Amino acid sequence: MNQPMPAAVAPLSGTLHIFVAFDWGDDIDLEQARKLVPASFQELPRRRRTPSSFAYRAPPLYIALAPVALELAEMGKVEAQAGLTVFDFAAVSVALHVPFTLTSDALLRLAGSLADPVVAVLAARTLLRPMFEALQPGIHDPSWRDDFSEEYFVFQLAPAPSPGERDLAWLAGMVHLESGPLSGEEIQEALKLKITYSPADLFVPNWAAALLIDQDCDETLQAIEFANLQLLEFRHIDHRLDQSLAAAQRTIGPLTRSPLPFWRFHARPLRVLGELKVEANDLFERTGNVLKLVGDPYLARVYRMVAQRFHLETWQESIQRKLEVAEGVYQVVSDQASSYRMEFLEIIIVMLILFEIVMAFWHR
Repeated sequence: MNQPMPAAVAPLSGTLHIFVAFDWGDDIDLEQARKLVPASFQELPRRRRTPSSFAYRAPPLYIALAPVALELAEMGKVEAQAGLTVFDFAAVSVALHVPFTLTSDALLRLAGSLADPVVAVLAARTLLRPMFEALQPGIHDPSWRDDFSEEYFVFQLAPAPSPGERDLAWLAGMVHLESGPLSGEEIQEALKLKITYSPADLFVPNWAAALLIDQDCDETLQAIEFANLQLLEFRHIDHRLDQSLAAAQRTIGPLTRSPLPFWRFHARPLRVLGELKVEANDLFERTGNVLKLVGDPYLARVYRMVAQRFHLETWQESIQRKLEVAEGVYQVVSDQASSYRMEFLEIIIVMLILFEIVMAFWHR
């Protein structure tokens, strides 16, 4: 089936969308944040076909940012329009938009250069540093790791004539961020997930980038941006679960080796595990359910395709398994604590009985 793609020689006009997500802490009071910086609650853009059920629950804040300078291959120094989306679970996504007019070969070389996203991530981090500092009073337990981010690139092109066979390899290189030749098997893998709404548009996602041939498609771009942010949060939850379970094990281990059962105090590890379960479950639910796609089959398919490329289901399963492990550890420690309390009470009772016997003989 022929898909709308750019011609091989004619210059291509479009926009490179760069999405970079960060985690800033446990949660953000959006009402307070709106008082700290100029911002507005974001309503999702919608086309005539987009139902009202496609929306954020609860709406994030949108903050317009100053343009940012970037140095990109084949384009040199460019100025990108920028905007920041802030969610109440302290995840943020900066979107950079760079218009381009390039030949298909030059655009492929640009895509290849983006396989190393350091330039984009550093530009986004530098741009957001003043915003993070301004919003800190509204962030609970603010923290911004230098080595933790998630980036995604979307090459948006206007609808164009149908391509020839050469364009399939070009398209695969674009979404793979690979400027060199690809094997037939790799081309097939790169293009196995795609969706069209009309004969004039096309969406092909991959792990690192996507190609979107469409216009007036802001709601599609925001669904993609949210999936990228969701990947970051799932990685964040998974990492914190690893750390918390390891810390709980370090706390519990010495207690279980204590020679005196009644000296084994379990309040702290139980509290740590209990807080871990509540926090992880709450963040997991909020992250997974903030974007409602009910009623729009096209956007739901776009999201599912990106989620499949990001292996979000695998991340969800990993998080669920670790939550079950935390639940199991919590139950074991709780049962041990109950057992040790019973042992301690039994020892006290035996000692009281012995005391009564000794006193009885003493008074005789």
